[in-house]
Order: sequence, then C-alpha cells, then structure tokens
Amino acid sequence: MKNFSEKIIFEKANDWIENNQKVALATVIQTWGSSPLEVGSRMIINENGNFLGSVSGGCVESKVIEECISLIKNNKISQIIDFKVSNENAWEVGLACGGDISIYIEQITQ
Repeated sequence: MKNFSEKIIFEKANDWIENNQKVALATVIQTWGSSPLEVGSRMIINENGNFLGSVSGGCVESKVIEECISLIKNNKISQIIDFKVSNENAWEVGLACGGDISIYIEQITQ
C-alpha cells in the first residue's frame, strides 16, 4: 500500500466534494503495539467507497472504509473507531502481530 502525502489526499477530497460527492476523513489518533502506520496517518473515503491514503492494513482498513460509508449515509459528523487485536488473531485481520489502534473518522466539506 502506498501512503500518499496529505496534500494529495486533501486535493483529491476537494475534487470529490466539487463533484458533489460526500467525503469522510479517517485519521489514526492512537496506537499501541503493532501498528502498520503511525499516528497522523490519513485516508479519505467517498460515498461510493473509493479511497486514497491508508490508516492500517487488512481487515482493519476495510472496516474503516465501511464505517466511513455508514457515517456518510447516516449523516453523522464524527466517530472514533477502536481496534484491539490479540497476537493470536493478528494474521486473520492482516496485521503482523497484535496491538491497538484508534481512528477518528469525520465528514468533511469545503
């Protein structure tokens, strides 16, 4: 997975918004243990499920996309998503070993 710069992420978000698409921003706000990306990593997701950037990997990122689409459809402003992955099931969700990650998701507009 390629991690895009914030400038590219926000330019794409702006493009989607200008094309009347609803957009959510996901930001890693806390990690503990094994986490593929650091605090501050970001990803944007539009209402169609298109995304750019990265906040994690495997099933964690898939769940973030799913939660962002739900946030948009339910017209919620923001939410925090917590993932706690034990060492025993880390490979099942696409991580190298266990850890915790918290991701803040929010709708963004121009």
